[in-house]
Amino acid sequence: MNIDPHIPKSARYTIGARIENKFLDLLEASYIAYFSTKERKLEKISDSICILDILKYLISVTWEAKFISNKQYEKIAIDLSEVGRML
Repeated sequence: MNIDPHIPKSARYTIGARIENKFLDLLEASYIAYFSTKERKLEKISDSICILDILKYLISVTWEAKFISNKQYEKIAIDLSEVGRML
């Protein structure tokens, strides 16, 4: 990741940790959705989509703050869109 050295480390690592945790939350939620009963599956998939939307927002904030490059943002956005289609 190409990070601007003038941005305080605390800000860079705080949002980075949030994004990392959201990725793990998404992985966990999608796992739970996959193994949920038919009656609960829609609810669990909706939870996964909500986490994905928060993750997309955090990534866009990171890009707007110039913590990541345009190229990195484009790649991540494409990948997250694909995850959204799968969900």
